[in-house]
This record gives sequence, C-alpha cells and structure tokens, in this order.
Amino acid sequence: MKQATIKKSIEIEGKGLHTGTHTTLSLHPAAANHGIKFRRTDIEDQPIIKADANSVVATQRCTVLGAKEVTISTVEHLLAALKGTGVSNVLIDIDGGEVPIMDGSALPFVEKRVAAGIEIQEEEQKYFDV
Repeated sequence: MKQATIKKSIEIEGKGLHTGTHTTLSLHPAAANHGIKFRRTDIEDQPIIKADANSVVATQRCTVLGAKEVTISTVEHLLAALKGTGVSNVLIDIDGGEVPIMDGSALPFVEKRVAAGIEIQEEEQKYFDV
C-alpha cells in the first residue's frame, strides 16, 4: 500500500471530555514519511509530538501522548479516524492539551477527513510488526 495524506486542510473544534476546555484542531497535508504529528500551537516554541507508541506517556481514562513536559490527551478517536480512512501523513495543529471529544465516537473526525479528500503518495506504507 502507498502512503497518503489529506488533500486540503481541515479545522475541527470542540470541548475536551476530561478538561472541558475548548480546543481547535487544524489538520494539514504532510509530505511522505512525515507520519502523524501533533504541534502544540498554544506553547511558545510549538513543540511537536509524534503519534506513535513510543510517545505514549499515560493510558488512564484516555491515551496521552507526550514529549518532555508537553502532552496531548484523548487522541484515540482522531487517530482511529485517520488510520481507518487511510491517512498516514498529517500535521495536526492543536491549541490546547486535549483533543475534542465531539460526539464520543470517531465519526465526526471520519466525516471531516472524507470531506477533505485523500492524496495517495508515491512512498510505500511502512508497518510496525509486533
């Protein structure tokens, strides 16, 4: 399978389940081999956190990704929607520490991703074998 990204940027906003904080996500197309990465735009140096197993720092009540002292929580439904619809490369700007819960499922994220379209890239998809 080939890698893929979104055709156009997507904006999603809502409240976090655990914090109740309003957060805005902006998903942007990314080059092949970029992977899925979060960029905390509410922090001065805009740190980037990779969405992979090595970045998991907690799993109580939700999955929390982190790099140094910076974290992003409740990432499960967004990441499931991206992977489930074939996206392997995307940059996600987030202006807070928690992904919005939306309706509690991945469906709102899937609908936004489908509306944005998908761009197949030339590079082969890389898989992690357990």
